[in-house]
Amino acid sequence: MGAGVLPVALITVVAAATAALVAAELRGLRRWGVAAKVVASLGFVLLGLCRAHLATPYDARVLLALVLCLAGDVLLALPRGLAAGLGCFLAGHLAYATALATLVPLGEWPWPLAAAMAVPSAAAAAWLWPHLGRMRVPVLAYIAVITAMAWGALSVAGHAPWMTWAGALLFYLSDLAVARDRFVVRRFASRTWGLPAYYLAQVLLALTLGR
Repeated sequence: MGAGVLPVALITVVAAATAALVAAELRGLRRWGVAAKVVASLGFVLLGLCRAHLATPYDARVLLALVLCLAGDVLLALPRGLAAGLGCFLAGHLAYATALATLVPLGEWPWPLAAAMAVPSAAAAAWLWPHLGRMRVPVLAYIAVITAMAWGALSVAGHAPWMTWAGALLFYLSDLAVARDRFVVRRFASRTWGLPAYYLAQVLLALTLGR
């Protein structure tokens, strides 16, 4: 398969599996949903792998983040995998943040942008707080890390392809849907936009590799 054909094929797989996942969620078909989720997540990892230059720090860290997100997706599908899955996603966000820091050093990230991202994150934390129970500390740590990643995304906006910052910010937004679905109220509406946003974010970030 040609070098240009394989990425297109993998993106098509991710899109089809995401559509199947949303359909399975709508119909309450858990096993089909888990299978579709694994296929979609494997798709974005393979997309990153076929494009990445592992000798490049940015590429190596983004690929690590993609793998951690795949692991998080698998763990969250397990009955008792919430804490471990959250840990994988937290590490994935850290990997993305450190990848962004290879494009623009952390010391050059504008503090006003950090303040701008702190406002919606603080609002999200206050909204989730009454529903978290024993997960309060892990979730607050997670919010801090995804806020740092979003800060990095805004900071590299003028120094990187649009897919870099758009993918990272879309990932941040998709986490709001996950948080609402997991901790506040389980509604299909959260998944109808949250799941496509998440997989689109990962595809965009995978497409930044090899540049």
